[in-house]
Amino acid sequence: MEDAKLLLTPKRPKGEDGYRTFSIRIKEETVRRLDEISASTGRSRNELIGIFLNYAADHCKISE
Repeated sequence: MEDAKLLLTPKRPKGEDGYRTFSIRIKEETVRRLDEISASTGRSRNELIGIFLNYAADHCKISE
């Protein structure tokens, strides 16, 4: 019988996958709304937050 080898590749350090992790503080009502949208769409809360932030960043206007 041939020895089966487990091939491991180096794990990329955090931050090198194009994502960053950080915490935020939001109101309970916002969490409730996110959870409702999550339940009705099948998307995770994290995925929704990313979608919403990208949309807001693309559509914001800074007034002087």
